[in-house]
Amino acid sequence: MRILIIAPEQIPVPPPVGGSVEHNIYQIAKKISSKHQVTIISRLRPNYPRKTILGHITIIRVAGSNKQAYLSNVVHTIKRQRYDLIQIDNRPKFVQTIRKTFPLTPISIFLHSTTFISSPITTKKQATSDLRQANLVIGNSLSLQKHLKRNFPIISRKVRFVHLGVDVNQYRPRKKKSAGLHRPFVILFAGRLIPLKGIPVLMKATQIVRKSIPTAKLQIAGGTGKPSYKKYLKQLASTLRIPVTFKGYVPRSQMPSFYRSGDCFVCPSQRHEAFGLVNVEAMASGIPVVASRIGGIPEIIKHQHNGILVSNYKRPEAFAKEIVHLAKNPSKAYRIAKHARLDATKKFSWRATARKLENIYSSKISE
Repeated sequence: MRILIIAPEQIPVPPPVGGSVEHNIYQIAKKISSKHQVTIISRLRPNYPRKTILGHITIIRVAGSNKQAYLSNVVHTIKRQRYDLIQIDNRPKFVQTIRKTFPLTPISIFLHSTTFISSPITTKKQATSDLRQANLVIGNSLSLQKHLKRNFPIISRKVRFVHLGVDVNQYRPRKKKSAGLHRPFVILFAGRLIPLKGIPVLMKATQIVRKSIPTAKLQIAGGTGKPSYKKYLKQLASTLRIPVTFKGYVPRSQMPSFYRSGDCFVCPSQRHEAFGLVNVEAMASGIPVVASRIGGIPEIIKHQHNGILVSNYKRPEAFAKEIVHLAKNPSKAYRIAKHARLDATKKFSWRATARKLENIYSSKISE
């Protein structure tokens, strides 16, 4: 197959920092069988070449100061080429323009969240129109697949799901920390600093945890497009009088070390989380995960087996209770972390992700 993947317009592939969608594109493309030729179109940024060839993968980067300019340059670059299938990641609005250029080529929309099929980004009418133009719609979890079928029943026949993966060689458990009464208990969070991620809930939970575990401290990796929100979080930390380190954007090459620095990882999402790749990365890194029972997260975390799920995820007390329990029961924390590592290795590799996607695409092309 000759597969074209069109990345969003914001961040180059591979991403220097952040860019979970672009990271996913790059990792999947690397694991797609060399029997297939993969072309990735992504955003051009300073210090990135316009073209990179890596074995069976070709990455072409185009300029674009906004979505329309980027999409116009994408079309100009690819319009004389031939592909067996085109995958558009997280930009349903691109599909109608690409369909005009390639009226007979199967088009797949790979969605990583509900953001770009929901208000305020789009209307239900527009999202329905965009999705109908695709031959396939891929969600990154069973939860997202169900959401798509429920909200857009007219496309239900087209919807599939493919779980994302993790590089289990890069994300590995640390050497066991030496025990010590006064050693800090480090709680980790990674993700965008936006309200739906539930960081204030985690900060209030940390305040409660410190009543039982005085050495507990919080480390937060991730950036935000709104400096005012980060300022609010810092003010909240000061008001709560808890030790919080804001690390900002952490390069992907340094994320394995970030996970290994913690005693537990917390994902306090307050709205639908389609998959939650950070949870899988933490699991592969061999630390216990405490996460909201919401969206696709329960597809990854099995309560009391490879992590802890919090049903009452709007209440800081619910998270604090589980964090304290892990801190006071290191043998349980170790057992959960061990199962988490095993499950990440067996179920969530990029190779498995790529293989399932290949099978879906091969079936579509052969119809």
